[in-house]
Amino acid sequence: MAQAVARAIQDRRHLVVEAGTGTGKSLAYLVPAILSGKKVIVATATKALQDQLASKDLPFLARHLGHPFRFAVLKGRSNYLCRQRAAEVAGGAEQLGLEEAADWSEGGRGASSGETAGVAAQVRRLVSWAARSPSGDRAELDFEPRPQAWAMVSVGHRECPGAHRCPSGETCFTEAARERAAEADVIVVNTHLYGSHLASGGAVLPEHDVVIFDEAHEVEDVVIASFGTEVAAGRFRALSRLLRAVLLRDSSTIPDEIAGAGDTLETALERHTGRRVAADMDPALAGALEVAAGRLARATSALRRDTAPASDESAQATAVRTRALLAAGHLADDVATASNVGPAQVAWVEGPTEAPVLKVAPLDVGPVLAEALWARATVVLTSATIPPGIGRRLGVSDGASDDLDTGSPFPYSSNAMLYCAAHLPDRRLEGAEAVLHDELEALIEAARGRTLALFTSWRAMEGAAKALRERIPFRLLTQSELPKPALIEAFSSEESSCLFATLGFWQGVDVPGPALSLVVIDRIPFPRPDEPFLQARRERFGQAAFREVDLPRAATLLAQGAGRLIRSASDRGVVAVLDSRLAKASYRWELVEALPPMTRTRHLHDVAAFLTDPKAPQCGMGSAAPATR
Repeated sequence: MAQAVARAIQDRRHLVVEAGTGTGKSLAYLVPAILSGKKVIVATATKALQDQLASKDLPFLARHLGHPFRFAVLKGRSNYLCRQRAAEVAGGAEQLGLEEAADWSEGGRGASSGETAGVAAQVRRLVSWAARSPSGDRAELDFEPRPQAWAMVSVGHRECPGAHRCPSGETCFTEAARERAAEADVIVVNTHLYGSHLASGGAVLPEHDVVIFDEAHEVEDVVIASFGTEVAAGRFRALSRLLRAVLLRDSSTIPDEIAGAGDTLETALERHTGRRVAADMDPALAGALEVAAGRLARATSALRRDTAPASDESAQATAVRTRALLAAGHLADDVATASNVGPAQVAWVEGPTEAPVLKVAPLDVGPVLAEALWARATVVLTSATIPPGIGRRLGVSDGASDDLDTGSPFPYSSNAMLYCAAHLPDRRLEGAEAVLHDELEALIEAARGRTLALFTSWRAMEGAAKALRERIPFRLLTQSELPKPALIEAFSSEESSCLFATLGFWQGVDVPGPALSLVVIDRIPFPRPDEPFLQARRERFGQAAFREVDLPRAATLLAQGAGRLIRSASDRGVVAVLDSRLAKASYRWELVEALPPMTRTRHLHDVAAFLTDPKAPQCGMGSAAPATR
């Protein structure tokens, strides 16, 4: 893999690498990237991998590679405390901060005095921390602030006027991080930040020669989101607070008008939650967007007109006014996009009914990436699981990339078994869930606990936990009990425990050793048929929709879930799929071949023997079959 990455950089050809678990892919791309002398961006989808690169792999190479280089981590602007916002809250614009705290609730419509006091206390703590922090990076806090508290001392890219227009620009934490990144040879970023860079036309990150996407199976969805738009009432309320702080008395009704436009839009969206929507087919929504556009135009005019003389307006007030202008402009652009959804886009409504969000996204990012990405840098896509056809969907032209599958050094064929419970009934039949719970109980007993059970829905997870909690003699943890890091720690530290979890745990769980000897997957993880964005993509592909949209996603996620089992060369265990379609459906081989090459069986007694006796034969066991088609 290292040689292939070196050739790709030298020849300026793109590379797609499926690097199985245990390959050491981060070192395999970092070493040739560093030695190339090129400016390199590494984009990761998870914080865990970003931390591994920044705190382990890159420092190791800095000590031992014998080739001096500099590296830096750069995050999105909202991850750093904004000194200007902190100064406004603590100083002349303190009332703005207090109003913001009082206006908060889960739905954005007001908070109790206790909630307001709690947020205000955290804000004071954050302001104090900022005075001594060298980086302003939220990750370095010794407590987890409420989202509302952090929002009061941070800004997103839509509001920031830039260092040259901000009173605190010379001491800005974000600008300092950007300067360090500009001087580095290797910059580690989140995939979402790279998506923002692409959507901005290349304005977010420094110029670079090479970009490496690790966890590349996430890239398509992240880029689609980055080129999309979100409009919600919360953005109107936030703008209203900014306007109230800076507009002169003659424009005193405008803040209320903006907040009211948000409320009207929210009401129009509520009945569409979870569904696709089009403004030209819903008069109420079209009217709400039209009203919003008019009021935003009026607010922008007032901000430009009602400007106090420079000598009378403080630097802080000017900064607030500038942020308000930026926020109003971005919101107006997004309202216009939502009002005129084109044939290559889809609009839908997400979120709880009390706080709906209108989203617009492109159906296909290939055409825009052809120019924004592939024509501007050498790209390496790598992951333990590469979705079929990823290059084509991301816009790589024919013949412009090379493919490599490194496999895995781990002994899957001898140390891992794939069990498909082919006898289980169709999940839609009455009584099927009880039969599944019986099967799950038998598997957990055979594994003596030590089970990670992955479910495709919260309902299924909670139902299984309720049914089995009193039936198995092992500690049973569920995703709803603790934060993810604490859950994984509790699960790994007590070897016989079981962890029941949903989609957030199908990747990013790394528990080597006997504490994880059985991975149970309740069903093939096909995407929901009513998911609005995928509905639109299916319509676009017509009769080929299942194989172009649903099957690749299911295969990738299934492989990610199965990948939780073998995390070291000495690990041994079973992946059990409680979905008979894996054994019977016409498309089963596309799913099976996306998995590591494990011994396969349809019989529970094979599983019990494999888990119970480490010396049991791994192939040809009863009806067990070797890992070939």
